[in-house]
Amino acid sequence: MIFLIAVASYLIGSISFAVVVSHAMGLADPRSYGSGNPGATNVLRTGNKKAAILTLIGDAVKGWLPVWAVTTYGAHFGLDATALNTAIAMSAIAVFLGHLYPVFFRFQGGKGVATAAGVLLAIHPVLGIATLLTWLIIAFFFRYSSLAALVAAVFAPFFQVFLFGPSRISIAVLAMSLLLIWRHRANISKLLAGKESRIGDKKKAAE
Repeated sequence: MIFLIAVASYLIGSISFAVVVSHAMGLADPRSYGSGNPGATNVLRTGNKKAAILTLIGDAVKGWLPVWAVTTYGAHFGLDATALNTAIAMSAIAVFLGHLYPVFFRFQGGKGVATAAGVLLAIHPVLGIATLLTWLIIAFFFRYSSLAALVAAVFAPFFQVFLFGPSRISIAVLAMSLLLIWRHRANISKLLAGKESRIGDKKKAAE
C-alpha cells in the first residue's frame, strides 16, 4: 500500500505545470529563458501574470492533493497510526521528488517551492501557513524569490517539530528542505555575488 502511494504521488508530482501552462497559452518553454527553471517565478518573467498564477496554483495543488488524500483517507484503507505517519511522509517526499525530477519531462524539473508549500499545507494548514508567511515576509522586503524560499526551507522543519513534535513526517520535511536548498545552490552563488534576479524581472535569455 505505502509503495503504491509513493509511486502515485511521484507520478502526480511529475506533472510540470510551468511547461503545460506555457504550452497551452502559446508561451515559450520556461526552460528556455531566464533561470531555465520550470516554475512560476520564471514564467512570470514573460510578463504573463495569468500564466504564472496558474503555474503556481497547479504546482501547489499537485503537492497538496496526494498528501491530503493519504491524510484524509489512509485510515479508511486499514493504515494504523504508525503506517499512516509513514505513508504521509513517503507521499510528501515522492510528490516533491516528482516535481524535482519528473519522469514525463526527462527528469528536468523545478526547484519545488510551490509544491513544497502544497505538501506542507496538506500535512497541516498551520504548518503551511507559517512557512508561507515566512516566504512572503522575506519576498516582500527583499524581492528575491530564491532568498525567500531558502529562509522558508530553513524554518519549515523547525515549525514542524515545534508544532507537532519529532516524527517520520518531520524527517520528510527536513529532507524536502535540504533538497530545496540543494536545488537553489546556483541561486545562493548569485545572491552572494549580487547577480540574482528579483521578483518581477522581465524575460531574459537562458544562461
